[in-house]
Amino acid sequence: MKVGRWLHTRLRVENLPQARQFFQKVLGLVPISESVSPRGSSLVFLQPSSGGEMLELCHFPASGPVKVPPDLIHLAFEVDDLDAFGRHATEQGYPWSDGPSTTAGGSRFAFLDAPEGYEIEIIEKGESR
Repeated sequence: MKVGRWLHTRLRVENLPQARQFFQKVLGLVPISESVSPRGSSLVFLQPSSGGEMLELCHFPASGPVKVPPDLIHLAFEVDDLDAFGRHATEQGYPWSDGPSTTAGGSRFAFLDAPEGYEIEIIEKGESR
């Protein structure tokens, strides 16, 4: 038995408007849908304009505060130009928190901190894709 394709990843957040703004304005994700779950969670699904897996932002105060410990999880996204993306993110108030670094294969990557303590990795693929 095996699963099909990966559909989405959920991140629980305390400040849904701030998280949504980050993922839309900084990363350029497109809102796909908004709803309230049967248990009362506010849900926003976003997706890269190129398609693929979705990100589900979930606001559910009854679960208590969101506390993301360092290095627990990160989401990785590919860009064509790491330097240009870094300038864009900095202009939006989100400078690199680590990097840029270069791998042996020529790929470059850097991290920025999203709201709620989540980490985002941005990768520019090298010549040896």
